[in-house]
Amino acid sequence: MPLGQRAGDKSDSRYCGVEVLDFPAGDGLPAVLTHSLSSAFDFLLAPLVDPEYRPTPGAVLPVAASDLVLSPSQWSSHIVGKISEWIDLDSEDEQLRLDSELTLKQEIAWATHLSLQACVIPPPKRSTCANYARVVNNILQGLTNMQLWLRIPLEKSESMDEDRGKSETVDSWEWWNSFRLLCEHSSQLYVALDILSSLPSMNSLGRWFGEPVRAAILQTDAFLTNARGYPCLSKRHQTLLTGFFNHSVQVIISGRSNHNVSQVSEGVLSGDENHTEDTPTRHALSPYLEYMAYLYQRMDPLPEQERFEINYRDFLQSPLQPLMDNLEAQTYETFEKDTVKYTQYQRAIAKALVDKVSEDEVSTTRTVLMVVGAGRGPLVRASLQAAEETGRKLKVYAVEKNPNAVITLHSLIKLEGWESMVTIISSDMRCWDAPEKADILVSELLGSFGDNELSPECLDGAQRFLKPDGISIPSSYTSFVQPVTASKLHNDIKAHKDIAHFETAYVVKLHRVARLAPPQEVFSFTHPNFSPKVSNQRYTKLQFELPQDTGSCLVHGFAGYFDAVLYKDVHLGIEPNTCTPNMFSW
Repeated sequence: MPLGQRAGDKSDSRYCGVEVLDFPAGDGLPAVLTHSLSSAFDFLLAPLVDPEYRPTPGAVLPVAASDLVLSPSQWSSHIVGKISEWIDLDSEDEQLRLDSELTLKQEIAWATHLSLQACVIPPPKRSTCANYARVVNNILQGLTNMQLWLRIPLEKSESMDEDRGKSETVDSWEWWNSFRLLCEHSSQLYVALDILSSLPSMNSLGRWFGEPVRAAILQTDAFLTNARGYPCLSKRHQTLLTGFFNHSVQVIISGRSNHNVSQVSEGVLSGDENHTEDTPTRHALSPYLEYMAYLYQRMDPLPEQERFEINYRDFLQSPLQPLMDNLEAQTYETFEKDTVKYTQYQRAIAKALVDKVSEDEVSTTRTVLMVVGAGRGPLVRASLQAAEETGRKLKVYAVEKNPNAVITLHSLIKLEGWESMVTIISSDMRCWDAPEKADILVSELLGSFGDNELSPECLDGAQRFLKPDGISIPSSYTSFVQPVTASKLHNDIKAHKDIAHFETAYVVKLHRVARLAPPQEVFSFTHPNFSPKVSNQRYTKLQFELPQDTGSCLVHGFAGYFDAVLYKDVHLGIEPNTCTPNMFSW
């Protein structure tokens, strides 16, 4: 049963599982599953094989249950396999290494036979895990539908250094990074984080939001006790869990109950054959599940903007090339739905009209405004609405090179009755000879990195028909870059197996990313720029400093943003610190 209903959220984070700590021998697994599902848990993290098993010649794998005790849909939907925790593929003991490799392959083969969607493999036992990664990489090559979740404790952990004969402290993210770098076939390798009572710094935690985290295994020892004796979490744990909910991470409750808020039985949980029907049916860990539901249900519904964008999250899109290609109607329609953007343009145009024409000149002066790259007319509409709002007279030239959009423009002008105010020009703005100079030049040629759709080149060609005291909207824009960890995007590009895709600038609605340092300015453009000596800077050397408590991290790439000044104090942009609220363009 989902943790709750949250408008717009259809992700897996709505479902909560429970870890089975004891080996459910005999027919124990169906009883454990039935009891857990009836207590509103959605799935089990359950051992597949007796933990006492060690491979011997001719031995039959002592599985937790036959594939016949559950239906195929139950295995697939409600069971996540837990691989034996004793496995140590980097041990100095050769026999242990060999036994570990054989057992790991046997258990994964059994899980594949059961059609499980995922298996949790144990964390590395030491700081070097090359052999473990090698074996897992070989297994991944043979998997098609099942995922492997590498269990990692969310803290600095101690591992045994056998060469030195002592334990050493290891950043658990280093474990994960070393492991995945050694796995060439890592697209089906994910992380299951063990959440304990203590947490690293927030900057250190932030690294994980750019990694493929599938599950947060929340230990009962991490819970505090509230005034009524019920389990609760610290503010930092709450913030972390809320972040995971927003990133489609499922929670798995693990451990024994530390809160005796009601009489419960642990018999069913452990698969105890002496369990009877008279035993209370409330699950021992139900109070922890109820608290997870409380955390989930108090989250705000997804805003309409995010619901619109949800299918674009972490999806690689090639940038539009409107100068080279004629855009399709569907693309125009998507742009035109962004009412926030055009409201900002209308505000900027209104301010420019007021500055150009004083109150004394309102009745005698007509302002010439040119919309270059008019598309299907949203900026024409914004301009005329600004003129009506300010009481100024306006003559509009709508310049558009796409002949298909020009057809729509003619229909719009006729439908709205704007024939006396709007002249449509079917031409490339760089080639058109304007019959008169413009007071205001309006465009929406900005790409998500500012200049990446050739806005500077187009406007430099069009500014020749702007009066010396004319106004360009936008008047300036600045590009920014920021180093990020983005495992999903990196794997998607890596799948193409060539350099060209790594050198391509993509448009992405970033979601599963860790932003490692604040954005920095790259270059700026100002319009109009009538100086014969171009002052726009195009090359900049940047140096990023990460917060000291972040720990090690992997930079997969750089996120690009822009911030534009449309006119005076009217801004438009996607740079995280100054982004325009509720705008989904770019």
